[in-house]
Amino acid sequence: MGAQAVAWSTGRRRYHRVTRRNFLETTAVGAAAFQAQDSRPWYRRVTRWGQTNITERDPVRYDIAWWREYWKRTEVQGVIINAGGIVAYYPSKYPLHHRAEFLNGRDLYGELTKAAHDDGLTVLARMDSNRTAEDFYQAHPDWFSRNASGEVIRAADKYVTCINSPYYDEYLTGILTEIIERSHPEGLTDNSWAGLPRDTICYCNNCARKFRDKSGKDLPRMKNWDDPAYRQWIEWSYARRVEVWDLNNRTTKAIGGPNCLWVGMNSGSITSQSQSFRDFAEICKRAEFMLLDHQARTDSTGFQQNGDTGKLVHGLLGWDKLMPESMAMYQSARTSFRLASKPAPEARMWMIEGFAGGIQPWWHHIGAYHEDRRMYRTAEPLMRWYKGNEQYLVNRLPIAAVGVVWSQRNTDFYGRDDAAELVDAPYRGFTQALIRARVPYLPVNVDHIDRDGPALSVLALPAVGALSDAQCSAIRRFVEKGGGLIATGPSSLYSEWGDARSDFGLADLFGAHYGGKDSSRRAGAQSSHTYLRLTPELRAKIWGPKAGDEPAASGERHAVLRGFEETDILPYGGTLDAVRTDPGATIPLTYIPPFPIYPPETSWMRTPKTDIPGLVLNTRGTARIAYLPADIDRRYGRDNLPDHANLLANIVRWVAGDRIPLEVKGAGLVDCHLYHQPGRVILHLVNLISAGTWRGPIDELIPVGPFEIRVKLPRDVKGKTVQHLVAGSKGTPASKQGWTVFEVKSILDHEVLVIG
Repeated sequence: MGAQAVAWSTGRRRYHRVTRRNFLETTAVGAAAFQAQDSRPWYRRVTRWGQTNITERDPVRYDIAWWREYWKRTEVQGVIINAGGIVAYYPSKYPLHHRAEFLNGRDLYGELTKAAHDDGLTVLARMDSNRTAEDFYQAHPDWFSRNASGEVIRAADKYVTCINSPYYDEYLTGILTEIIERSHPEGLTDNSWAGLPRDTICYCNNCARKFRDKSGKDLPRMKNWDDPAYRQWIEWSYARRVEVWDLNNRTTKAIGGPNCLWVGMNSGSITSQSQSFRDFAEICKRAEFMLLDHQARTDSTGFQQNGDTGKLVHGLLGWDKLMPESMAMYQSARTSFRLASKPAPEARMWMIEGFAGGIQPWWHHIGAYHEDRRMYRTAEPLMRWYKGNEQYLVNRLPIAAVGVVWSQRNTDFYGRDDAAELVDAPYRGFTQALIRARVPYLPVNVDHIDRDGPALSVLALPAVGALSDAQCSAIRRFVEKGGGLIATGPSSLYSEWGDARSDFGLADLFGAHYGGKDSSRRAGAQSSHTYLRLTPELRAKIWGPKAGDEPAASGERHAVLRGFEETDILPYGGTLDAVRTDPGATIPLTYIPPFPIYPPETSWMRTPKTDIPGLVLNTRGTARIAYLPADIDRRYGRDNLPDHANLLANIVRWVAGDRIPLEVKGAGLVDCHLYHQPGRVILHLVNLISAGTWRGPIDELIPVGPFEIRVKLPRDVKGKTVQHLVAGSKGTPASKQGWTVFEVKSILDHEVLVIG
């Protein structure tokens, strides 16, 4: 560990001592911790889940005996069983609780719960309770959401309930009580518990009265992020969801006992959480267990997004808690063919990336009967593999070099209505560049920077525009302790409310100052034909045609430009406003403004050079700092240009110095997740080369390798052995001066290395 990392991590050692002691206590429990006789509460020991999401047709065709066999084959320890909400699968005493169309008085929920309990399985009763049939609306019209004209809000043929009405405070608590008293599930969950999304303001009498009582104001009449009433409505709406979380848990624990948890499902996407007013940090403070309803990749995020989700949510929840995720066995992302099997490699890779990020498996089928029976074969081998290697996949601490900072408030108040472009794309671009460079990283919530945690060497701020003064101070303290800093675009230019500052909140660290013209919220339109110029220019001595006006090639380029020796320009594609830099700052990139792209005859630079900085480098004590006015992270998130990824990786390596604990040499796109348990290091490698080849669902896995791997060893790890958990082999690595070196010959989908 370099001097900077030692200095920075001194205040963090208590975390490692405490956590290691906790791990040793867990280890002392022995193998029994993974057996059915484990005395811990279900939410600390049940790691493998299954769910058949029951349809209204299923009561007349549910083959319980077959599914019990499937539970055994897939090694599940818990099942999620539909109980009530929009549709009841038992004869509820509440007359307006809509019974499944084909239920015919049957207690299907109760029968399945008994079968699961007889098989020694934990049961979570599932609800989906944000809307009702018309008869319910006619009986309680004041419990439903309404638009600004006073009309009830509908979703297809259903009526949408209001989260501020007695439907949530009284009716649903009664349903929870009834479900627990009938069949005694270990806990309950709800898929759509958070009410109307952010893009719809409810104007029912309940909302109007409660908002006025809280704020003294009328409900905002329209979306306006600069309106104090609208801002209060946003925060009030978040607080109500936390109230519902607490109310439901009080209810279930009062009836079912202290371990009977209510666990509302949450998305793995911060933007989705924001759209639903689900404050992830506040929820995780309260949660003993998390269910993620986050089922598949998209074209822009790839499988690696699931590994990122695991690390991000564990950063809030804690690494000692469990976090199963709904892993669809059906086509779920682009086409939503709910009854058709997802190609096994597609489903498998999503599950594997989840494992790599610390997520537990939870297979998910829609309906209890399928004519496409290929989906029944997908989960079993991975569930069995997970069971056999579970001790290496839970209760572990991440090892990382870079902390990528994120903030839900930044998504709300900087991203506002364009968070996918302004916030998600920069974050995705930065993390994807780290994955490509095989640099281990962790998502870090902005409010946790000062917390004891893994000894990170670098903080990265990918377009974290909205920062409070206190958050800026936490970042300064990180740098003062020797940590490096990378920031891009609008980072710290806005307050926590999204109001523009007169200068960057971190201008003293950046060595750069706001130029007074802000284009950061116009990023969606930034597709101009622009470039960045590298300094010094070298083309005069590089093989190629000569025009006679090339500047003399003199001096050495900065390390962040390594690999670009044969070019004096890099594609950019965004616009760039001038910033004023402090004396002594290094500026290795400058902006080339747009010029025509069509017709080709006009495609020549009108202004080949400016003094507008694209990258500003400086030091503060022993800390290295890089500020990118050019939002290369966002551009990489949009365009996937290798030059952008290579530049970001170079910047990270320069800022980190010698403090990156992993090196993986070999061809292929491989996602690297590094963890520590007492006496051993665990390296999870996921082969993404197939996913990077085409956009459609993958149905073939392409092996990569060999790889030479170097790992920096924690003090308690000797590095004398390495187990290959997927290949089923063992080896003897070469260890020297705190590093260990070994080879992985081939990776088909993933490999897990245990170094002891």
